[in-house]
Amino acid sequence: MPAPERIPPGRVTSVDLLAKGELTVRGRVREASNAVLYCSVSYEGEKAHCVYKPVAGERPLWDFPDGTLAQREVAAYELCEAMGWSLVPPTVLRDGPYGEGMVQLWIEADPSASLLALVEDEEPGEGWKAVGFAEVGEGRTALLVHADDARLRRLAVLDAVINNGDRKGGHLLPTVDGALYAIDHGVTFNVDDKLRTLLWGWAGESLPPEAAESLATLAAALGEGTPLTTRLAELLTAAEVEALRGRVDALRESGRHPGPSGEWPAIPWPPV
Repeated sequence: MPAPERIPPGRVTSVDLLAKGELTVRGRVREASNAVLYCSVSYEGEKAHCVYKPVAGERPLWDFPDGTLAQREVAAYELCEAMGWSLVPPTVLRDGPYGEGMVQLWIEADPSASLLALVEDEEPGEGWKAVGFAEVGEGRTALLVHADDARLRRLAVLDAVINNGDRKGGHLLPTVDGALYAIDHGVTFNVDDKLRTLLWGWAGESLPPEAAESLATLAAALGEGTPLTTRLAELLTAAEVEALRGRVDALRESGRHPGPSGEWPAIPWPPV
């Protein structure tokens, strides 16, 4: 399925389709650690494919409250939209065949797009950013790099804001029309610094002007009593919302991409 098209005014939106449509399970994504079901959804003549992650299929994590991953996925979508960056596919929380869960529009990635690579050189080539060296077997190492891409850079900022503890290569979905989407945001919004990502190439560099503008917009949207704050209060704890505000303020004050804290593994495993 191609990336979600822009639906003209007056027609069913992607969010309406996901939230109100009839959900039919078609199969299971078996590579996932939690239950992830591939579904179709239809509503008032509109149809699409989507992913359904029931809360009942979530495996407990020691550092997150049980049964909260679906809410965090929705919170990541809501917050990304508030920043003006449509990097997260439309995502809703609703009841489904196996109870309440997260439902997200399916994105078909372009298999020819290359955003990550392992290279034999000591330094990244033009158009690439270094992440670090990785063992590739038989005592050999290679340099892990990611594209010096404005879309990825926005995503690196978003991950710092939502405190993403699991940004892997397989979560990046570039599409044939040039868009980039990111998925799997269940381990986010922790009050402790959990940032683990493959997108460290800009660490310590100044934030681009568009990121500074989006962070200013987000800071205003996170004021007391705003629609975004009210919505996030339904999905996260009060402490997590307050920690979110603190991360936004810290990014705006520093004006730079954060680096690894040193208190937590900087790169998720497995990295893809």
